[in-house]
This record gives sequence, structure tokens and C-alpha cells, in this order.
Amino acid sequence: MPFVNEDKRTAYATELATADIGRRVTVNGWCARQRNLGSLIFIDLRDRSGIIQLAFDESTDRETFETAANVRSEYVLTASGVVRSRGADINVNRPTGTIEIAVDRLKILCKAETPPFFITEGDTDVRNELRMRYRYLDLRRPEMMKNIIARSEITKLVRDYYHEKGFIEIETPNLIKPTPEGARDYLVPSRIFPGNFFALPQSPQLYKQLIMYAGFDRYIQIARCYRDEDLRADRQPEFTQIDMEMSFVTEDDVMDMNEGLIHYLYKKFLGVTLPEKFPRIKYAEAMERFGSDKPDIRFGFELCNLTDLLKDCTFRVFEGAIAAGGSVRAINVKGGASFTRREIDSLGEVAKQYGAKGLAWRKKANGEVTSSYAKFLSDAENAAIDKRMDFSEGDLIVIVADNNKIVFDALGALRRECAARLGLLRPDDFKFLWVVEFPLFEYNEEDGRFYARHHPFTAPMEEDIPLIKTNPGTVRARAYDIVLNGTEIGGGSIRISTPDMQGLMFETLGIGEEEAEAKFGFLLEALKYGIPPHGGLAFGLDRLVALTLGYDDIRDVIAFPKAQNSSEPMSRCPAPADPQALHELGIAVINKTDDNEGTGSK
Repeated sequence: MPFVNEDKRTAYATELATADIGRRVTVNGWCARQRNLGSLIFIDLRDRSGIIQLAFDESTDRETFETAANVRSEYVLTASGVVRSRGADINVNRPTGTIEIAVDRLKILCKAETPPFFITEGDTDVRNELRMRYRYLDLRRPEMMKNIIARSEITKLVRDYYHEKGFIEIETPNLIKPTPEGARDYLVPSRIFPGNFFALPQSPQLYKQLIMYAGFDRYIQIARCYRDEDLRADRQPEFTQIDMEMSFVTEDDVMDMNEGLIHYLYKKFLGVTLPEKFPRIKYAEAMERFGSDKPDIRFGFELCNLTDLLKDCTFRVFEGAIAAGGSVRAINVKGGASFTRREIDSLGEVAKQYGAKGLAWRKKANGEVTSSYAKFLSDAENAAIDKRMDFSEGDLIVIVADNNKIVFDALGALRRECAARLGLLRPDDFKFLWVVEFPLFEYNEEDGRFYARHHPFTAPMEEDIPLIKTNPGTVRARAYDIVLNGTEIGGGSIRISTPDMQGLMFETLGIGEEEAEAKFGFLLEALKYGIPPHGGLAFGLDRLVALTLGYDDIRDVIAFPKAQNSSEPMSRCPAPADPQALHELGIAVINKTDDNEGTGSK
């Protein structure tokens, strides 16, 4: 039926309350549920705000009553009537549970087929594949509607904060020169310049630095970014960054500014007052204590180095790791003695996922001590471990011995796994911290060269500059990450701002003058014309919103996310291109067979 002036909404569902009893209103939305009790019909009408009950009874005219009787799930409706009390029939689970609308005018604006799954108010057990295929229906669910609206509100608060602090919002291009940033680029062919390509930006990194070069001083952008990489729950091929940059600043200035954003956001959006200052720990300390450069500090279970206690032991597992230059480290899982032998064995499988050969353990439950390693050690060695680990009733000691990387990775993961099994990972327990002084370089054993850990424009610590030529692996970066509950939600650095230092960085990375000019010539040219000291940071907006709302998977806060294989099941993309379009671009498509990629048009 046509939509006319008198069909226009006068209130959203949850804007109505007991104060509106007696008020005539018009509401628009979808039928979430219809209950026909013979002489009574109730329709739950859903709009973006929530649900309001529509009531039809003996006082309703016959035509309107019959229309209500024909309504089915997901029909699009407009209804007018008077707000009244529901009396004793209260629904305490809804904001509108004390009122209803006595409808005297109802129109079906659009009928609907039976949807492939129920659009429920609470959690859903619908498979992700089906939710993605019918995402427009999934988004009708109140939970998803709430998430997307919350994302909008958070984004607005972010803009409000930075604008209040004097930042200028500047858009950077989405068609840029391909440059290496750690992942594969998405390439866009040029019709005008056959055989040449634009890239979609992995981040606005070079452009935001150029904005500082230009003198804008404080830049902010809600930026779309693209990376062709393997996915997991907290990654998408296209994602959104809160991107910012500042001139004439130190690390502390950038961190203080963005710490202020988090305080502002959580106070305004959640009504939560966070600690005045977030902890700041160095990368080396984070690895030693937590086995991770993004530590979760909602619980203890910190790593403890046992290498010195066991340097003379004859237990082959420990002895071999130490002799090879590795270490023996442990965590004390308070309360972990409740784990069964099968559960402890499954922890060993977790450790193996990170390269460990297994784990050793010892627990004390009901006064009885059991252990997988005690018989291989002397009484003195066992006693020394117990003392250092503060071993007592209810504890489970978990030990991993290997090279340091494997030990850190395995125990870092086991900390979180044990905490999860013990119910210690409350999503509303927001624990932020900064990790600082990351290594500037990473060494790749396979090709025998150094790579930039962050990106090649990150400045080194001033006191470490002499080490770049002699011992690059020990050089620390003026870089910083902000971490929430074991997830990195943002990171940045102070940038290189002199041609000499940028040249030294490229030299250390094995990037010759010709390659540097080809890839970054425009930036190197700009460095000649007076560059202010500057630095910045980028938050992952998707991750920040998800964690703030208590979700692990960022797809729950993105309207139209990609699936695990980077496809979009709803629109069925990617899809083959029109042959004529390919011809105009000078592109020939071949069938590519690869062990990792399968067979198809590439």
C-alpha cells in the first residue's frame, strides 16, 4: 500500500513510556511476532530502537482487526493508536514492557516471505554462514542493530574529542602508489596507463606524514584501510582506523592525547571512569612477565624464569633447552589444581600449537602433590622451584622449556587459556596499558636480513642510534602500542624526520638508493624541505568497538563484513569481471593452480 502523510512515524518504539499514556502516536516497523488469541491479537512491532506491543481487541474496528489477523513475521507495518497501560501484564525484559498501543489504524506496507532464520531479540544459534548470506536480515536483530548504532555513537565521540583538541579532519586518497607495508596490496588496474596499478591503502601512513610536512600540525581521519592477508576473528581485508598524527611532540605527548580519548570515550559512552594513568611497560618487561607484547593484566599467572635453578639438572628436557641457549620458565595457575589430568594434557596440546614439544606440570590438591617432572629432579631442585613459584594448596605449576620465543609464545597463550577456563576473563573488566620501546628491527633467519618491525619510518631511540650500524637487533624503537585485555587496539611511533636517518634506516633494511627512490621517492623528496618532529597512532576502530561492547569477533560490529576466506557470501563477491572491461584494462585472466590457493580464475 502507498505510504501517505498520516503514516509517518511520530515516535520510535522505545521513546514511548508511561508518561505517554493517553497520547496518540504513529509507529513504523516490522512485525517481530503476532499472537492471535481469538478475540485478542497482539503484534510486537520492531524498529531500530526496540519493540513496542500493538493491541487489538473488541474495541478495534473490524477491518483493522482483520488486517492484524493477516499479519505475519517481517511484514512492514504502520500503526496508529493511543498509548495505554498494560496493567498487570508487564514484560520486565523490555523498556516498553509496561505500555502498549491500542491500535485503531493499521496498514501492511509490504508483505514478507518466511525468513531463513528467526530474527530473535537475544543471542542466536544461527550458523555464521547463514547470517552472512542474509546479512540484511541478521542486521534486523536487536542485538546487531544495537551494535551498529553503538559503533556510530562511538565514532561520533571520537570525532568530538579530537575536534575539541584542535585536530583537523583530512581525507587521504584511496588510490595510491603500491608500497610495502607488511601485507599484500589490493591492486587496482589503471585504464589510462595500461600495465600500471594503483593500490588500496593498507594505512594512510605516508600521507599523514606528508600532512605534518605541510604544517597542519594535528590531523585526524576515520580511515578505510585494506590488506590482503589471511584472516582470523579480529581481522578483515577492509577495516577502519582512527588515524591521527601530531607535530612537535614526544612519545608521551601522543600517548597522553590518546589515553585522554579512551577516558573520554568510556566516560561518555559507558559511564565508566578508568584509572587516571594507564600502566606503561617496556617490551622486554612485557615478554619476561607475560610472554606477550600485548599482555592481559586482568589476572596474575606471570612468567617466572627457572633457568638458573635448573642449570645443573640432569632432566633431559630442561637440560637440553638450557644447553641450546634457551630457557625454562613457568607460571603458577592459582586454582589450577582443580584441572583434571585430561584437562592438563589438553593444555599441552595448546603449548604444541606454539612450537613447544609439550609441558611439565605439578599440582597440589587436597594436600596431595602430583607431578610430571618431580621424579626427574633432585629434592633440592623441586624445593627450589616450589619456593620460587610460591607453590601452595590449589596451585598448578606449568613449565615450558625451549628457545625463548617458543617459551614466551607458549606460556603467554597458556596464561590466557588457564584464565579462561577458570572464568577470570570478564569482558567488562577493562584493563588498558601501554607497551613501549619495541625492537626497531626483526631479523629473518631464512634470508639473513633485517626487517622493520613496525614500518621503515619509525624513529630509533636516540641513545641507540650508534648501535644501528654495529648491532641492529638491539636497537629500540620510539614506538608504542595500547593494549586492552590482551588485544592490541592501537599502535604508533615517533617518525624519522631527517634525510640522513631515513637513509640509514633504508641501508640497514637492505633497501638501496634506486629501490628507495622507486618506492618512496616522493617522501624522500619531501624530507629535503624542512620537516617538523612528529608522531602519531592508529586505533583499530573495529577492535575498539568490539571489545568495548564485549565481543571477541569484530564481524559482530561491522555491518557487512567478509567471511573467513575474504569473500562476501551475501553479494557473492569476488566475482569474474566483464571480459570487455578486462580488455579495456589490457588484462588477461589465466587459470592458476596452486597448492595453497586451489583452482579457479585468478
